[in-house]
This record gives sequence, structure tokens and C-alpha cells, in this order.
Amino acid sequence: MNPNTFPTKGNLILAKNSLALAKQGYVLMDKKRNILIRELMDLIDQARDIQSEIDSTFREAYESLQKANIELGINYVQEISSSIPIENGIRIKARSIMGTEIPLVQHEEAPINPTYAYYNTRESLDDARVKFDKVKELTIKLSMVENSAYRLANNIKKTQKRANALKNITIPTYETLTKDITNALEEKEREEFTRLKVIKRQKEKRA
Repeated sequence: MNPNTFPTKGNLILAKNSLALAKQGYVLMDKKRNILIRELMDLIDQARDIQSEIDSTFREAYESLQKANIELGINYVQEISSSIPIENGIRIKARSIMGTEIPLVQHEEAPINPTYAYYNTRESLDDARVKFDKVKELTIKLSMVENSAYRLANNIKKTQKRANALKNITIPTYETLTKDITNALEEKEREEFTRLKVIKRQKEKRA
């Protein structure tokens, strides 16, 4: 048997303190969950807007690329595309939202300096590159938002489980323990009071 369940005043104080701590923990967990849910909903809205913008920009970019392929030839456009430098300006850091580490992607935007000559290309190629560059920026942003939303969703799930455990297991357990110890102590006090009355009557009879 757990010694902390014995009906003593010390254990009653411990049970009440544990109950108060569990209730406080539940309130904090509930607040944390609500904050994380608001952050998640905001990220979902952002992701939806970014995805919509990516779709429209992709469509425009491919239209410009298709036009450039027709005007310049697919082989020539592919040859020009091989001269585009590799992207290496992405830096990933992290920030915390209520204990959840989420990525903070920083991208150093380099000026768009075509690696091909203007005199033997068309405006459609320039337009395609600008739009695909915009798609790249949006995709980087979308990856950060979606990754953040995924991590927040996981933390919300964990926080919900902890809050449920406190609400449905820990708090009822300490409430029951507090009530049982209180009842046992009160019964013990009544027994002691009765015993003292009996002793008092016996003394009075002897007197």
C-alpha cells in the first residue's frame, strides 16, 4: 500500500497540494493547446494562400516557357537553363512557439542577372525566368509554413494527451484521495470524541 494514502494530516496536505498542482497544470496545458491551435490555423491559412499563388504563378511561368520554346527552340532553352547557377542562399534556423521548435528559413535573394545574352533571346524567356524565380521563393516559404504546421500539430496532439491525462486520471485520483483521507480523519476525530465522552462519564460516575 502506498504510504501517501494513509489517513494522516500530512498526507492530506500532500494530496491537496498535488491536486492544486494538477489543476494548475491542466489550466496551463489547456492554454498552451489553445495558443498552438491558433498558431496552426494561422499557418494553414498562410499555406493555402501561398499554394494558390504558387499554382497561378506556375501556370504563368509554364506558359512563358512554352512560348520561349516555340520562339527559340527547346534545345536552345535547355542549353541556357544549364547555365543557371545552383541555389545555395538558403539558411535554416529555428524559433520556438510554446516549446515547439519550428524552422525559420532565410533566403538571400540574389539579383536576377541573366547568364545569357539579351540580343539572341526573347522577352518570353526573361518572363519565364522571373516567374520561376518567384515560384522558388514561394516554394521555400511554403516548405517552412508546412513544416511548422506539421510540428505544431504533433505538439498539439501531445499537449492534448497530457491535458486529458490530468483531467481524467490525475485530478480525479487526487480528488478521491483527498476526500477519502478527509473522511477517514473526520471519522477518527468522531471516534476520539466519543471515546473521550465515555471516559468523562466513567470518571463522573466514580466521583
